[in-house]
Amino acid sequence: MLSTRGASVLRASAAGLGRRQAMRSYQVSVDHFVSGWENIIEAQEFTKTEKYQIQTFNKISPQGLAQFSPDKFEIKGEAWEKKDAHAILLRSHKLQESEVDVSVRAIARCGAGTNNVPVARMTELGIPVFNTPGANANAVKELILCGMLLGSRRIVAGINHMTKLGTEGLAKERVEKDKAMFGGRELKGKTLSVIGLGHIGASTARDASALGMNVQGYDPGLSINSALKLPRTIVLKDSIGSASANADYISLNIPYIKGEGGTHGIIGADVLNDIKPDAVILNFARGELVDSEAMLNFLNQNPDARYISDFPDDLLWDHENVILLPHLGASTEEAEDQAAAMAADTITEYLNSGTIRNSVNFPQTSLSDRTPGTIRITVVNKNVPGMLSAITEAFGRSKLNISQQVNQSRDGIAYNVIDVDPKTSGDGEPGSIVDLKELQKDLTTLDGVLSSRILFDTPGAGYARNINGEYFI
Repeated sequence: MLSTRGASVLRASAAGLGRRQAMRSYQVSVDHFVSGWENIIEAQEFTKTEKYQIQTFNKISPQGLAQFSPDKFEIKGEAWEKKDAHAILLRSHKLQESEVDVSVRAIARCGAGTNNVPVARMTELGIPVFNTPGANANAVKELILCGMLLGSRRIVAGINHMTKLGTEGLAKERVEKDKAMFGGRELKGKTLSVIGLGHIGASTARDASALGMNVQGYDPGLSINSALKLPRTIVLKDSIGSASANADYISLNIPYIKGEGGTHGIIGADVLNDIKPDAVILNFARGELVDSEAMLNFLNQNPDARYISDFPDDLLWDHENVILLPHLGASTEEAEDQAAAMAADTITEYLNSGTIRNSVNFPQTSLSDRTPGTIRITVVNKNVPGMLSAITEAFGRSKLNISQQVNQSRDGIAYNVIDVDPKTSGDGEPGSIVDLKELQKDLTTLDGVLSSRILFDTPGAGYARNINGEYFI
């Protein structure tokens, strides 16, 4: 249940609470935290800092957090009891809805996957969820290349053998004789099939080509940006089966999608039955992409095949031709720094200007910088007919002229960024007060609107929510 602590008490205690901030030649007046707090004293104490409060879960890279300007942002750790944050930043923490207060405008994960965030529910509440695609691409790519070597040269078995000989005091005596047990093959001249050509897949293909490998790939959703990063010699295939059939190495780099038409167990018997008997399958994407039963049967029938994965597997963990790593793909200082910095930049952009990039549930949206003297307002609404006209009519009732506007939609959500000229209302003359309290309430209480924000120079102020028909601000 979304937290709405003391909302009715606050509405009575703090009705008409105004937050005024000088903005160029006039002032903006908005309601601020008239609900969602346990008492008005707490609300006043919280807003004294006039900074955005960023709630972090897990250990976030200090280098990444340094992207937040200390003049406008304050970082709160996991132990922070109030939890009335403006944005949430996390890594692997499994976020619960109860941890997302009415004040939260955005959530960002330092990483590509967002399985630990209730994205569907956040979409229903009008909260964008961001990720950091490509931040860990180099780290994962390097481990994939390492995996190809591990699957080619029996390196792990050789290390274990030398450890055993060392304990017996026989290492020097046996090393030359026993090395024949661990023969392998080179990567140069072999064929690598890359399934999924996003940030990691494209980078893997490029570096494998530089190593002298023949590269082919499959990705039905190949973007222009990823295509530009591919080696010129890559051969694109039309299915996973055709891309895998003649490959010596198969790298899985596709997202895990549950449900019908998803990717759960997509590497199953139908694919494995048609690949080379000595193929090396590399899974550094998600363990659930592979049907473990089918993989076990394939490996038992083909003793020269190998499976290298970055995920635990209760069925395959002790197979002699399987190497399982403890999810090390993005576990480098550089990847963690880059992911945290990217997440911080994304949150900063959204809170300051309303720009949306790298969101998994909201449309990519940006509007040029607002011209001097204008006020920016954002509106999140359900993507249903008639909403845009209802929103613009609300501005018309306030006698505010829209100077620039963008409306984008994605599935069931729509997002509006609107710049208005306060002078057209008669309230924007030098030294005057532009009162936006009624406009924001009018906008936010429209049937289908989820939230609105008025962006000006006071961090944290000007945010309103429509929760089941009730107005929270």
